[in-house]
Amino acid sequence: MRLSTFLAVAAIPAWIAGHVSPAAAQSFDDRWSIIPKAHAEPAPPVPETRQDLQPAPPAATGHPQASPNSRSTSRSPKRFFSGKASYYSYPSGKTESGENFDRDRLTAAHRSLPFGTKVRVTALSTGKSVVVRITDRGPAIRGRVLDLSTAAARNLGMTDRGVTEVRAEVL
Repeated sequence: MRLSTFLAVAAIPAWIAGHVSPAAAQSFDDRWSIIPKAHAEPAPPVPETRQDLQPAPPAATGHPQASPNSRSTSRSPKRFFSGKASYYSYPSGKTESGENFDRDRLTAAHRSLPFGTKVRVTALSTGKSVVVRITDRGPAIRGRVLDLSTAAARNLGMTDRGVTEVRAEVL
């Protein structure tokens, strides 16, 4: 048994020595380059003459401030969005902003608007509107844009339906 163990131990290093990769004879750069001996071309020289850039004419959107070359998009201070809104009525609990939830206050939940943002919500079916403050994150159901408190839903006349189409304006 000792002889077979000795032969196995001696055979492994001999087998490894016979199967050494040719990469061992290459330099580090040759082994790790994606394309061996590839070198980048120098950047082309920048022309010395520079034409004066004329400001671009205003875009055809009707906004005098909007231009295709402006890096920041100039939005009107008011932002609108629309979609389905639902309401929720928990007896108590904390909102994501840390406030206690009160279903009798005019509050709402939105996925991304900052807490404290005021939003005018108008129900398209009734034409009624209410101003709510964002205090929570939601709605959890896909396809809805706002979760309103019970008081806000009552003001919009949507408590009998549960879900209604709304148009919202960030104030």
